[in-house]
Amino acid sequence: MEQRNDLVVCEGLTKIYGSIRALDSLSLTLERGRFIGLLGPNGSGKTTAIKLLNGLLQPTSGTVLIDGEKPGVHTHSVVSYLPDRAYLNDWMRVCDLFDFFADFYADFDKIKANDMLKTLDISPLARLKTLSKGTKEKVQLILTMSRKAQLFLLDEPIGGVDPAARDYILNTILSNYSEDATVLLSTHLIADIERVLDEVIFLKNGVMTLHESVDTIREEHGKSVDMLFREVFAC
Repeated sequence: MEQRNDLVVCEGLTKIYGSIRALDSLSLTLERGRFIGLLGPNGSGKTTAIKLLNGLLQPTSGTVLIDGEKPGVHTHSVVSYLPDRAYLNDWMRVCDLFDFFADFYADFDKIKANDMLKTLDISPLARLKTLSKGTKEKVQLILTMSRKAQLFLLDEPIGGVDPAARDYILNTILSNYSEDATVLLSTHLIADIERVLDEVIFLKNGVMTLHESVDTIREEHGKSVDMLFREVFAC
């Protein structure tokens, strides 16, 4: 069966909490083999959008399809998700986490995970509670990027780390996903990731205000994505 090129299709995707529209009528298509920045200030709807794609939230209205199907058993098998906060049990050893992911995800590559671990000089026998906050975040990234997924949803992976760690994280992401997979990375730190982006989505108060390729932005606006972002959001 031929693989469809449209990996994500959203139509009128909306999420309302009480009187707040966290995401308002999002309609977009994401193709395979793209590195996409989901950009906006805090509170713009980035995390809500990612959770809807991952099936952690149910939309108030609208639809989302990933690899042609609604979020569920199939999409969980093709999506690898990195949340914006720590979620692992502190008492677990790193090697236990690798075993757990290998049992849970058929596409988890323990060899790749251990190779990444060695480059960080982290012992597989170390318990999470003994690691620094930044090292824990790197372990979570290793777990996410060691899957042979089709869609990587990364929520603020560089938000809480120093510039040197940001470079490591971006290089790890770039080195560990296949050419036909897509990365959707949310952040408000545009300058740090602009060099790796193929296209960007701007979210403002839950509304998509821009979805464009980085090359088009540079050609039509004559400026970088970071400059345009600062104009749009008056940073």
